[in-house]
Amino acid sequence: MNDFTPKSVVVLAGGISHERDVSLRSGRRVADSLRQHGISVELRDPDASLLSYLTATRPDVVWPALHGASGEDGALRGLLDFIGIPFVGSTSGASRLAWDKPTAKVLVGRAGVATPRSISLSRDAFRELGAQSVLDSLVDELPIPLVVKPAQGGSAQGVTLVNARSALPRAMVDAYTYCDTALVEQKIVGTEVAVGIIDTGDGPVALPGVEIQPLSGVFSFEARYNAGETRFFTPARLDAAVAARAAQVALLAHSTLGLRHLSRVDLIIDASGTPWFLEANVLPGLTETSILPLALEAAGHDLGWVYSALAEAAIRGD
Repeated sequence: MNDFTPKSVVVLAGGISHERDVSLRSGRRVADSLRQHGISVELRDPDASLLSYLTATRPDVVWPALHGASGEDGALRGLLDFIGIPFVGSTSGASRLAWDKPTAKVLVGRAGVATPRSISLSRDAFRELGAQSVLDSLVDELPIPLVVKPAQGGSAQGVTLVNARSALPRAMVDAYTYCDTALVEQKIVGTEVAVGIIDTGDGPVALPGVEIQPLSGVFSFEARYNAGETRFFTPARLDAAVAARAAQVALLAHSTLGLRHLSRVDLIIDASGTPWFLEANVLPGLTETSILPLALEAAGHDLGWVYSALAEAAIRGD
């Protein structure tokens, strides 16, 4: 073993977000993969004793497998950095940029990437300006179909595809259930493709794109995590030039947001072959039905090797 080979890894999973169950599944899968690679792993649900425990035990590296705000909004990562514990994944600042979907869209759009036209509305503004007046203005400027989603969050929770004007009020309520700001976005018709990015120290590499075909037509929470609800094609059934363009866009989004180690960039490829940026995930799902592990396996990578290499990169400070 070299000086950077992790001997002890703490995988954090669970938490108190709406995505707790998904996080537990991701954490168990990461822990199992690392153990199969000969690494000592403790799987821990974060609580009030976590920081004092980490300060006392000083593990080689922490792997946050916490989905939702507790693991992806940058707060935990900032604390880990503050107490000097290496961790896998993007820095606190980069996580905050990607976690807020409207912010990520603006930054990636300024880098020259197409992103659907949208508007973000706080719950307070929605009420103060008159819900019906706001909705009428929205539909006048953004024709149906629309996608309404929480401005922060993952796993498609609170996301609604609006195919009729009458469905818009309920979609806004559902989004506000998960976040105080809703993002209303033009629906781009095309092929949904997710591109995973990994960087084990030699620079970010795009994995084969995964084409997503939910049987219900909507890649909902259930479609993401219930086996058999979605068909995945890896690599995506794209023309080689279009697939290369999607990979370039994903890498550009990853670098523009300052992400590191691993990410997943969600795109829609329209009929002309143009990739449209939807969002970037600083902690992609790592469950048995998740996209990033599918892409890693399609690229011929052993999960244990990749997860160990990412832990080494974190220890090195890459």
